[in-house]
Amino acid sequence: MTLNEKLFARAQRTIPGGVNSPVRAFRAVGGTPCFFSRGEGAHVWDADGKRYIDYVGSWGPLILGHADPDVVAAVQQAAARGLSFGAPTEGEIELAELLVRLVPSMELVRLVSSGTEATMSAIRLARGYTGRDLIIKFEGCYHGHADSLLVKAGSGALTFGNPSSGGVPADLAQHTLVLQYNDPAQLAEVFAHHGERIACVIVEPVAGNMNLIAPTQEFLKALRELTQRHGALLIFDEVMTGFRVGLGSAQGLFGITPDLSTFGKIVGGGMPLGAFGGRREVMEKIAPLGPVYQAGTLSGNPLSVAAGLVTLKKIQAPGFYDVLAARTRSLTEGLTAAAQKHGVRFCAQSVGGMFGLYFAATPPRSYAEMMDSDRDAFNRFFHAMLEAGIYFAPAAFEAGFVSIAHTEADIAATVAAADAWFARG
Repeated sequence: MTLNEKLFARAQRTIPGGVNSPVRAFRAVGGTPCFFSRGEGAHVWDADGKRYIDYVGSWGPLILGHADPDVVAAVQQAAARGLSFGAPTEGEIELAELLVRLVPSMELVRLVSSGTEATMSAIRLARGYTGRDLIIKFEGCYHGHADSLLVKAGSGALTFGNPSSGGVPADLAQHTLVLQYNDPAQLAEVFAHHGERIACVIVEPVAGNMNLIAPTQEFLKALRELTQRHGALLIFDEVMTGFRVGLGSAQGLFGITPDLSTFGKIVGGGMPLGAFGGRREVMEKIAPLGPVYQAGTLSGNPLSVAAGLVTLKKIQAPGFYDVLAARTRSLTEGLTAAAQKHGVRFCAQSVGGMFGLYFAATPPRSYAEMMDSDRDAFNRFFHAMLEAGIYFAPAAFEAGFVSIAHTEADIAATVAAADAWFARG
């Protein structure tokens, strides 16, 4: 047995499925998950000492690459001063000020410990602010594992959702409507019937949890216009897209101003941290100013704040996003060209530093279209690339990430490995 296999067998004796987050178990692609021992720049090493070019990047936070020296130094210095206080620190203020400056739609911001906390709290705030119960989400979008959000679509646009996880009460799911992404007509129909009862619409402005699906401008415009017309709040879940698709995040890229935004991943620089914020009049409903309760012992943890501050400062370097986007396009265009050369049904696309790979003729525009892609082909591709030392997300429904640490040589090596596999058919 390899050391990876031994560790996985050992883990399964004390951890459900051997992992602490389901996708890590490789159930979607089969095989034994990689147990990583270290990372540096664009590379990671597994327990057996094998090196990989990493396109997961801890699922998006590591826009600077693994173990960035400045981030590591900041965390070490913060740790030496104390791991946690459960009291305010100056660093929290500095991070909040920076977030408000970089994201103009946020006048006030609250720090939490995860993206799930951020989205859960934003929805509670939207309900408390509007006095309404119904929420709208979109099929295939993931907003964390809060009960109200683990809901799949009903049998039609006007039917309420059903639990997509055990332990979620059906009565709670009945407050959630699940619609098709990129379908403004369906959204308008639902608002026509339920507009006065809808507290908020929560959406990934670029979907990343059913692989990468880009929004249409018509869809984004409808989201903003319909929520404003009916007095509902628009929540942009930028946990994944925040500072990943551009310095202004997705809302800056597309020119849409949401009422509330949620952030995670990059804002913590690889450490556990999330944030939600929005208009002052809405955010002032949060305790201790208002009746909507939210709290957290480790919110604004000084280690996470230190990592986030350094990361958010470094990504403001001139040309940072031009290089990141160009490097990501080089990957997707190179893979697509290699597949076309060998007649393989495959395509890819990118938005900023995010990308999607699809064994389909054209990039999907919705969850239903993504379901039509050839997932078996992806699984074979995944394992071939893993063998070649390329680590993509271990599921066909996950977006990928390029960091500023990825070099042209890394991209070329990845395309060459894929070209060799495409050539074998």
